[in-house]
Amino acid sequence: MNREKLEEKLREYHQEHLLLYYDKLDDKGKEALSAQIEKVDLNIAALIHKDNGLAGKGIVEPLSGMERKEINARRDEFEAAGIQAIQEKKVGAVLLAGGQGSRLGCEGPKGKVNIGITRTLYIFEQLFQNALQVVEKTGAWVPFYIMTSDKTHEETIEFLKENQYFGYQEDYITFFMQEMTPSVDYEGKLLMEAPDRLSLSPNGNGGWFSSMVKAGLLEDVQSRGIEWLNVFAVDNVLQRIADPVFVGATILTGKDSGAKVVKKAEPGERVGVLCKKDGKPSIVEYYEMTPEMLHEKTPEGELSYSYGVILNYLFKLDKLIHILNTNLPIHVAEKKIPYVTPDGEYIQPSEPNGYKFEELVLDMIPLFEDCLPFEVVREEEFAPIKNATGADSPDTARALLKLNGVIL
Repeated sequence: MNREKLEEKLREYHQEHLLLYYDKLDDKGKEALSAQIEKVDLNIAALIHKDNGLAGKGIVEPLSGMERKEINARRDEFEAAGIQAIQEKKVGAVLLAGGQGSRLGCEGPKGKVNIGITRTLYIFEQLFQNALQVVEKTGAWVPFYIMTSDKTHEETIEFLKENQYFGYQEDYITFFMQEMTPSVDYEGKLLMEAPDRLSLSPNGNGGWFSSMVKAGLLEDVQSRGIEWLNVFAVDNVLQRIADPVFVGATILTGKDSGAKVVKKAEPGERVGVLCKKDGKPSIVEYYEMTPEMLHEKTPEGELSYSYGVILNYLFKLDKLIHILNTNLPIHVAEKKIPYVTPDGEYIQPSEPNGYKFEELVLDMIPLFEDCLPFEVVREEEFAPIKNATGADSPDTARALLKLNGVIL
C-alpha cells in the first residue's frame, strides 16, 4: 500500500500521525510500517469507553462445584480415568508464556526469572519439573504447546534449547506466537515505539486458541489425537499440569470444560470468581464484583462467591473449534507504554499514559455449556509470581515451594 492509500485509510480513523516519520524511512522501513498499518484494527480506540464488565449484567448467581471432600473420596477413580486419557494421547498442555518479567527485574521472558536461593531455579524449570511428575506417573509424554509473544519468542526458544528443555522431550514441544494489538494514548491515538513500528502488545491470554490455529497448529493437535487441552499460566510455579485427577473428574462428570479453583482467603482477595451468569458458567473479576457479592454468605457461613480461579483450565477440543470464530469481549487496561515523540525521542514513561487491549481466557468459559469447578488446596497448587515484593511475589512463592518439598 503506497503513501496515498495509507493516508486515505488513516484519515478515516483520525490516525494520520502514524505517517509522521514515513518520508524519512528507507524502503524497508516503509514496507514494515505499511504492513503493520494494514494488519491492525484501526478502530480499536473506540473501545476505550466501552464497558465490557460482567458485574451487573444479566443474572449472576453462585455456582456449586466439586469440593475437596468429594474429590478425595473419588480420587482413585478420577486418577485412573485421567491416566488412561493421557496414555491414549488425548491430552495436550498449553503454557501461556508470552509475558515479560520486567516487573520482577528480568527484561526477558517471565519464565527466565530465577527463583532459587542456594541454587538456580528458573520458573520455566519448575514448571517442566511439575510436568515431568505426570510423565513419570503415566509413562506417557504430554504434548506441550508454548505460547510466546513477539517480544519473547526467540529468547524463549533459545533459552529452553540451551537448557535442554529441563529434561522434557523436545519432540513433544511446539512454540507459537500470540497475536499482537496496538496501544493508544488517552486521546485514542495509536502510539508508535519507533519511527517504522507501531506500539504493539500481546492481545491477552484469551487469544491463545485462535493464535494456535493461525499458527497452523490445529492440524498438529488433531493428528496427535488430542481431545482435551489443559491451559495454564507461566507465573504459578505450583501448577499441576495435565493433572490426571482433574482430567479424569472433568471427563467422568461429562463436562466440556473444567477450572481449577481455590477457596478465597478473604472477601476482597484479588482473584476472579467462577459463578453463573444467566444460567451459564462465567467468571467475574474481583474489580467487577459488587460489595454485596463480595460479602454474601451461605447458610453455613462460607462466602457464596468463593471459587477463585487460578488460570488452570481444561477445554474439550471439539467445543473449542465450534466457538473459534466467536468474538470475546475486549478488556481495556491502563498501562505505562513506551513511545516515540514527534521529534523521534524514545520515552519510557514512569506513569500510565495510555491503554492496551486484551482478550482474556476467562471469557471463554461462558461459551461452554458447562464447567466443572474443581477445588484444589491453595498451599499445594497456587503460588503466583506477579509482583517484585509483597503478596504474590518470588518470596511468597518460595515459601510455598519449600512447603511442598522443593529445594531452593
